[in-house]
Amino acid sequence: MKIVLFGGTTEGRTLSRELASLGAEVTVCVTTDYGREEQGQVPGITVHAGPMGISGMTAALKGAALCIDATHPYAMAATANIRTACETAGVPCRRLSRRLSPLPLGSMEAENAEDAVRYLQDTAGNILLTTGSKDLPAFSALGGSRLYPRVLPAAESLAACERAGIPRRNIIAMQGPFRRELNLALIRQFSIRYLVTKDGGEAGGFGEKAAAAADGGAVLVVLRPPVDSGEDYDAILNYCRGLLT
Repeated sequence: MKIVLFGGTTEGRTLSRELASLGAEVTVCVTTDYGREEQGQVPGITVHAGPMGISGMTAALKGAALCIDATHPYAMAATANIRTACETAGVPCRRLSRRLSPLPLGSMEAENAEDAVRYLQDTAGNILLTTGSKDLPAFSALGGSRLYPRVLPAAESLAACERAGIPRRNIIAMQGPFRRELNLALIRQFSIRYLVTKDGGEAGGFGEKAAAAADGGAVLVVLRPPVDSGEDYDAILNYCRGLLT
């Protein structure tokens, strides 16, 4: 049985391997070579790396019994395209979602990067950005000198930092996940006053960042994912087991 999984999250990688172990023929679609590397080579799994429009998604779904949308909680455009492709291909789709994390007292909640910028524009102090390079254009309005973005050590990420006016000495190019101790060390090293993060849940290291912010005296600014109608990991895995047995 063929199952197509649009990936990009830790839970998606784990689920794809679980499904392959159950005997499914799994095709995992990711957008970058980094995503391919993270997925790794596993028997029973074929990986497609590269941007895909609706037509490409529809082609990938040919012959599939099920589609699983395991893209990032903030990838709203991708989720919309996946749903359209599934409707076109006549393939049922299930959305893998994450639970929202409890926020520590004193945290600031934002709907998106632009909302966070509105909050931060009247503040002073250095900002540790852990939201990825795609949000840098919005945060560049705060001035590059106070921004310390932690991005993947990839050419496109460094280029995004340059376009956003980030001084090279401010760029933290590292691949996670990161423990509380390292987050705290960065907060202290760069005199961070605000730590901006997405609510990536346990898999995204949210708890470690929240704990480090509290220990380092930094204000936690949290971008919350939109509420969707997805299902948790166990629900989707149990549904797939029913299909495969």
